[in-house]
Amino acid sequence: METRRSQARTGGPMGASAGLDKGTPATEPTITVVVPTLNEAENLPILFDRLPDEVSEIVVVDGYSSDGTVEVARAQDPSVRVVMEEQPGKGAALARGFAEASCDIIVALDADNSADPAEIARFVRALKGGADYAKGSRFVEGGGSSDITPLRTLGNRALTVLTNVIHGTRYTDLCYGYNAFWKRRLPEIMPPPGGFEVETAMNIRAAKAGLAVVEVPSFERDRTFGESHLNTFRDGWRVLVTIFAEAVPRGRGR
Repeated sequence: METRRSQARTGGPMGASAGLDKGTPATEPTITVVVPTLNEAENLPILFDRLPDEVSEIVVVDGYSSDGTVEVARAQDPSVRVVMEEQPGKGAALARGFAEASCDIIVALDADNSADPAEIARFVRALKGGADYAKGSRFVEGGGSSDITPLRTLGNRALTVLTNVIHGTRYTDLCYGYNAFWKRRLPEIMPPPGGFEVETAMNIRAAKAGLAVVEVPSFERDRTFGESHLNTFRDGWRVLVTIFAEAVPRGRGR
C-alpha cells in the first residue's frame, strides 16, 4: 500500500486516459483521501488501518495539534503527506488539502472514524459511472447514523429543504462531510474558509455549476475518541447564512 501511494505522488498512472492509443485499456483512477485533523492522535491508527488499498495518497491537514497527531500519522504510514494549516476551521483545512491532492479523485474523510473508509468504493463507483460529485447521505436507502441527535436531524432536514427550494436541488442530506469528486472539478466547488458549513457550500456550488451530482448512501458512526467540535446552534446558524450567501452570484473578483 505504501508503494502504490508513493508511485501515485511521483507520476504513476493517472485515471484520465486522454491521449492513450486506441485499444489501450484505461487505467483505474488514483485516489487521494484528505483528512483534516485537530488533536485526533487516538483516532488515526484506527482510520489508517481501515483505509482500502485502492487509496493512492493520504493528505493530512493539521491545525497544529498538541497531542502528537502529526507524529502518529507519520508512524501509521511514512508516505502520508502532512500539511500544516494556520487558518482555523474545517473549510480552510479542506481547501488546503484539496489543493495539495495529486490524484484523479479526491475524497474528504473525517478523522474521528464516524465515516467508514470501506464506503470509498461506493463513491468511486458513482464517479466512474458518470458523476462529477458524489455526496454522502444518511437519509437515503442504505444510509443511516448512530450519532446524529433528533435535534440535529430536524435542523438538517429543515436546512436541506430550504436549500432545495432556494437552489433547485433535490438533496436529502445537506450537512454531511463524506464527499468525493473528480479533482478537475475542484475550481467549481472549492470551499470557502470557515467551519462545518463547508459541506453546505460545496454541495450548493456543485449544483450551481451544473455538475452531475449523485447521492451515495453512507452510515455515520459515533466518534471513537475525543469530543466533537460541532456546536449545533452556532454551526446551524452558519449553515443558514451560507445557504443565503451562496444564492448571491459570485463576482469575477471572487
